[in-house]
Amino acid sequence: MAQSVHYDGRIHRTDTMTIPELVAAQRALFTTGITRPAEFRLRQLQRFEQALKANEAMLLEALYADLKKSRYDAFSSELSLVYRELTFMMKNIGRWSRKQRVRTNLVNFPARSYLLPEPYGVTYIAGAWNFPYQLTLIPLVDSLAAGNTAVVKPSEVAPRTSAAMAKIINGTFDPAYCHAVEGGAETAQRILEEKFDYIFFTGGTAIGRKVYEAAAKQLTPVTLELGGKNPAFVLPDADIETCAKRIVWGKMFNAGQACVAVDHLLVHSSVERPLLEAMKRLLERHYPSADLAENHMAIVNERHFDRIMALIDPAKVFHGGTPDRAKLFIPPTLLHDVAFDDPVMQEEIFGPVLPVVRYDDLDDVIARVKTRPRPLTLYVYGSNNGEKEKLFRELSFGGGSQNDAVMYFINDHLPLGGVGASGIGNYHGVYGFRTFSHYKAIMEKQTWLEFWFLKVPPYREWKLKLLRFLIEKL
Repeated sequence: MAQSVHYDGRIHRTDTMTIPELVAAQRALFTTGITRPAEFRLRQLQRFEQALKANEAMLLEALYADLKKSRYDAFSSELSLVYRELTFMMKNIGRWSRKQRVRTNLVNFPARSYLLPEPYGVTYIAGAWNFPYQLTLIPLVDSLAAGNTAVVKPSEVAPRTSAAMAKIINGTFDPAYCHAVEGGAETAQRILEEKFDYIFFTGGTAIGRKVYEAAAKQLTPVTLELGGKNPAFVLPDADIETCAKRIVWGKMFNAGQACVAVDHLLVHSSVERPLLEAMKRLLERHYPSADLAENHMAIVNERHFDRIMALIDPAKVFHGGTPDRAKLFIPPTLLHDVAFDDPVMQEEIFGPVLPVVRYDDLDDVIARVKTRPRPLTLYVYGSNNGEKEKLFRELSFGGGSQNDAVMYFINDHLPLGGVGASGIGNYHGVYGFRTFSHYKAIMEKQTWLEFWFLKVPPYREWKLKLLRFLIEKL
């Protein structure tokens, strides 16, 4: 049935397949060319959107069970972004799937040139636990929109959301087209033993390296969405009240468990104290205690709770509270008088702890940041365009913003992705479609004009002069 021209992506095979059988079935389906027409892709995205919305209550319940995300946070930071990506893809899939004309240089006259996008084939998408829906389903939407088949592995660290996604995906699509596989590290390792045409991984750097090594053995292209220690610079002319609000939200969003979250502040000494006081007032007002756990997400598990708590130096706490290990609750914590060599500055925090490093000379702190791994994001608070441009141009990072945090990544027209240790490649919107597409470069030449005499011997001096002229002038 998967070979039939009437195949519609719906479930035809219900027996359990091994991972090798699953990949083989998807490769056989992709080879038929059924997934290539834009109309087929559009229908699958429409069906997926309907399935997600029909099961929204289950998705929200699973997210609260795993991460204690309120319904508001769950919708605003997860499902709304998946729906938005679906809408954006469905709106543009026809246009993006067509050939794209490009210019042809005069040396190749007469000819026309274009790029022809095609899907890679069988893709593997490994999601992360901190935003399990958007970090798993958005790349899946991008892959299907580009015409691929997909094997999806949600993160086992968030087991209820993993089960919810698997139930929806496997209840909507035939496994020969798209299928979710649940399991832990052993399952992930078995999946990586298969030959895929593209791998998309979101997670930590250590596992990202293993994925990259496995892909390299098969010469499989990859996107790695990793993370890093994202700095936020606060310049002397920053609007303290506004930037305090945006920093606090950009740090405490998802309890700091976000790859685009502010990791630490690099604050000019002239505004350090006013900023600390402003952030403290905001935290006391909006995050007073563990009683607000329903509005302040929990840490994902005890291992991460203990890791984050070990980074807090009690002597450097400017504002904090009482943690609750039973509830996996760590109160928002501000650290001051922090130095670059302190333990909290050696690894990505991934929690609601915000170290503040004071600086006096911008060039000195830029030089120090350059010695560290390149972050996923960088934020600048202040209106001095000279200093802002200096930071954006001299420091290497995946993406960022001025006078805000986190929000840039929900701009449909900007890519999300890292550089160096923070990742390889990017996605979101058209960049996600491009990530999961191979663009064939094609030039169609006319036959009525031929410069044969320049191509073949004898190669006289006048030919070389003419060739130089053509190359330099045309």
